[in-house]
Amino acid sequence: MPPAGGTVRPDHAPGRGPVAARSDNRRVSDDENGTPATPAGPHPDPLRFFGTTWVDHEGGYAARRAGVAAGSLAAAVVGCLVLRFAYQGLEIAAVGRFVTLMVVGMFAVCSALAFGHTWGSFGKRPDPDRQASLRGLLAIGFIGSLLAYFFRSLTEAPGEKLHREEYETAREQYAKRTARRTRNPSRRQRSS
Repeated sequence: MPPAGGTVRPDHAPGRGPVAARSDNRRVSDDENGTPATPAGPHPDPLRFFGTTWVDHEGGYAARRAGVAAGSLAAAVVGCLVLRFAYQGLEIAAVGRFVTLMVVGMFAVCSALAFGHTWGSFGKRPDPDRQASLRGLLAIGFIGSLLAYFFRSLTEAPGEKLHREEYETAREQYAKRTARRTRNPSRRQRSS
């Protein structure tokens, strides 16, 4: 309900409570407040465990690669120990040789498939639908995925080659677009 004067205050809307007043202050640009401006153009995508240190191989890149290699190998060893305990549990339960061989074979096949899939995903982007359908297989074959991370991190950050190709392609396309814009005759100013 409006106040007695018949006008509604701008900072209060009927039935909605207080409304934040509009600010007419202009925004301070990056140059005016002393912070560096964000460079124009495409930005690199961060990699898991590496951020964007893979671009120039600085900011602890070598230490991160060593950490990923050591961590993935240690996790694979721990995973193998857990599977050994599971195998011993099957022997204690005396489920039979056939079931034991099937379980061991399943883990071996799933680990090999997970290794191949993970290794291939470092070179090209996997299909999201296929990735979702393989989630169970990758979970069972986690040792293969960990070993793929270990071996890839010996030479580069896992996925670095793919991200570098995409980033360089995006930079080239951006450079071509900006070069075309600077040569556009319709943007030239007419002399009076």
